[in-house]
Amino acid sequence: MLHQRAPPAPAMALQPISLLSLVLAWGCVASSSPWHTAVAPPLDLQITDPGLLGSLDIEWKPPPNVQTSNECTVKYKCEYRNTGDREWKVIFTRKLKLRVGFDLSRTAEVKVQTLLKGWCTNDVEVQSEWVYATFRVPLQGKLETEVQNFHCVYHDWEYLRCTWQPGLLAPRGVNYRLYYWYEGLEHAVQCDNYIQDHGINMGCMLQNLSQAEYKDLSICVNGSVAATSLRPLYATLRLHNLAKPSPPQQLVVSMSAAEELRVTWSPPGGQTPPQCLEYEVQLAEEQREAKAAWASMSTQMETVFTISRANQSRVSCVRVRGRTNSFCADEGFWSEWTQECFSVTRKEVKQLFILIPVILGLSSSLLIFTLIGQCKKSSSPAISISYISMSSSSLTSASLSSVQLSCCASSASREEWDVEFESSDCATESSWLPGSSSRLGRTRKRTIST
Repeated sequence: MLHQRAPPAPAMALQPISLLSLVLAWGCVASSSPWHTAVAPPLDLQITDPGLLGSLDIEWKPPPNVQTSNECTVKYKCEYRNTGDREWKVIFTRKLKLRVGFDLSRTAEVKVQTLLKGWCTNDVEVQSEWVYATFRVPLQGKLETEVQNFHCVYHDWEYLRCTWQPGLLAPRGVNYRLYYWYEGLEHAVQCDNYIQDHGINMGCMLQNLSQAEYKDLSICVNGSVAATSLRPLYATLRLHNLAKPSPPQQLVVSMSAAEELRVTWSPPGGQTPPQCLEYEVQLAEEQREAKAAWASMSTQMETVFTISRANQSRVSCVRVRGRTNSFCADEGFWSEWTQECFSVTRKEVKQLFILIPVILGLSSSLLIFTLIGQCKKSSSPAISISYISMSSSSLTSASLSSVQLSCCASSASREEWDVEFESSDCATESSWLPGSSSRLGRTRKRTIST
């Protein structure tokens, strides 16, 4: 008997079995992969107040089943702010505790997440979910009893000057006190140099704060009065962002060999680091029948500024001021302008100062010698001449001078002339008469022989 073999199954029937095998095989490989694709957030996030005027402690515990090794690193990203702030401040750390400054008059908000990266994540950073916490100090007193217009300036990086005004509902005779703390102090310290107005503390001067630079400086201003509870003011300051230098020193305006206007100055005094300064140079441009318009230019750290020859004729005045630059601070206060605004004489005016006396001198000399020649031929005993002399020190003040020439005959071969000069309101030396050494404003006589 012949047995007929069944035909082979179609190839398409094997595809479901093959795909299922591949999926199962990949699942086994994936389940055995050492790479982490997720990480848990920190545990037990807490905010506590150590009594340091707004510097709060933030603590948490590491997530479970996460160990730091040479192949894998665990870090934490902490963001914090006060309620109402638009932006979060960010800190990356491997620690489990931070101390940062808050305004205790508002709620403190904190959030933390875990960051895992290294061999265990195939060198891809894995981020956990955020965990959140808040903190608020119990409020006391009405808001209107809190001091107002609180303002601080760090002068010359030497001393901090803070001022304030009493609250709108603060009773008379209130006694205000300022306390401060920064990292390095064991506890909060009270101000020992108050600014007073009629016996009431309206400000405070703090010195020797170099150790607090580039750190959070926590401030509290509170007050006390019988049977009245006052709202304290809390503030966290950064000294470098409050710096105000003195005006630049030794401002000098000169003309270079290339006839360029050169403006130089020295950095201000005090403890302001010279490398932390930027300057603004202002030039006043002349305008007809209008107030001078100021043009501003900035320079980083350099204490020299050059004005091109093409532009200097329009400059009538120069002044300079400075402030902390962006390399050392996020913001700061401009210094006052240099005390004196150095006037710059226009080039055309300088030329007029030189040309006018020269022209007048030559014209006067020519006129005198012409009249002397005419006097020799005339029978008149004297000739009186008047002319205008322009003072070289002022284009707007003129002096009326008179020249009297007396004609005398002495002999047939020689005649002598007495020339008398009378002048008023002049302060420059006469140079228009050849050989003359007289000074205008006095009377001199000189004998001219012919």
